[in-house]
Formats: sequence, C-alpha cells, structure tokens
Amino acid sequence: MSQNTAIQLRSKIIGVLLRDARLTAGKSLKQVADVIGLSSGTLSAVERGANALSLPELELLAFYLRIPLAHFWSEDIVSQEVSLAETLQAESLLALRHRTVAAMLRQGRNEKSLSQKELSDRTHISPSRIRRYESGETPVPLPELETLAVALGYRLDDFVDSSGPVGQWLTQSKAAAEFDELPRDLQEFLSNPDNRYYLELARRLSDIPVERMRALVDLLNSIVN
Repeated sequence: MSQNTAIQLRSKIIGVLLRDARLTAGKSLKQVADVIGLSSGTLSAVERGANALSLPELELLAFYLRIPLAHFWSEDIVSQEVSLAETLQAESLLALRHRTVAAMLRQGRNEKSLSQKELSDRTHISPSRIRRYESGETPVPLPELETLAVALGYRLDDFVDSSGPVGQWLTQSKAAAEFDELPRDLQEFLSNPDNRYYLELARRLSDIPVERMRALVDLLNSIVN
C-alpha cells in the first residue's frame, strides 16, 4: 500500500469514528463544527474521509464529546452514551495547540538535521505543506502528523496535549482506561484506602535513582545473609 493510499484510508477511518461519536452524543454537524471553528460542510467532508482534522482539533472534539482520544486510534465504534462538555475558549486553545505541534515538528526535523525537502522525500508530503505546518500557518491533518511523527522518530502520543483543561481530561481519561485494564484483584488493592501507605512507599521508592536502589538492595542482602 502506498503512503498516499494509507493516509487516505486513515482519513476515512477517522471520519467514520468521528461521525459515530457525534451521533452517539446526539450532536449535529453544526454543533460539533462550531466547537473547532469549521463549517458544517467541511466537517461533513471530514466524516466522509475527504478531509482530515489536526490532532489539536481531535483533542478538543474528544473532550467535547467526552470520549477517549484513543477512540480515534482504533476501529471500534462508541458503545456507550457520552455526556456534554463545558464551554471552552476553543479558538485560543486550538491556536496554542497548533503552534505547539508546529514547534515540535520543526524541532524534530532540526534535531534530525533534515531539510524540509529531505523530510518531504521521506514522507511524500510536499515541502510547501511541511513549511506551512512548521510555521503554524496550516493545522496538520492527523494522518499526515502520524506520517511525519514516524519519519522524525516521535510517537504520536508525544504530540498529545498534557496541560490545560483538555490535556488534564485526556490524562485522566487515559489513566482511567489503564486502571480498567488491570486485573480485578489489583484494582481492589489500589482502591482500598488501607493500602495507601504501601502505595506511597512504592511511589517514593520509584523516585530513588537506580544506582542507589541497587546499593540499598545489596545492603539489605548483606544484612539478611
């Protein structure tokens, strides 16, 4: 499969998942489009896979629709109802996130000592588009961001927001999902208030440098033996 075909396929999958999430939330095209400053027609094209959203736009919609961001990495439809989101200063949030993504792309390319033309050759994304992405002039569609991330040695998670109201919700959502994947007995242990001492001890031990931990283990072994 060619790179362009793969990008088109990802755009269609993301579009289907977005439409499913929107309908599950009981939202109209206009309501969702207004959140990220698009027209209903543009969002409809996104849902058909003709266009693609940027990662910051998807982050904001995941927050708005109250679904995990990882929903868009999968091919599974939403199986439960989602709640409404509070009002956000969406325009300023998106502008900041787009600038952050642009700066990361530019930094990643410079660290690899690649020209925009060389990065274009690796990704089949035109140098002019890369220039606009790195300047923050144009939001980066998610399928192209995935392609650029691989070429620059990033993980897509490296670009995900980790601060502000959206970032905090994404972090909490991810933590909740990871907790749900733990074995039941471990969930019960972690949820038991009587075990907080052991959890705090584990947290403090994790902060100890590896070399100091090894020295401590050696000391305990010498005492026991």
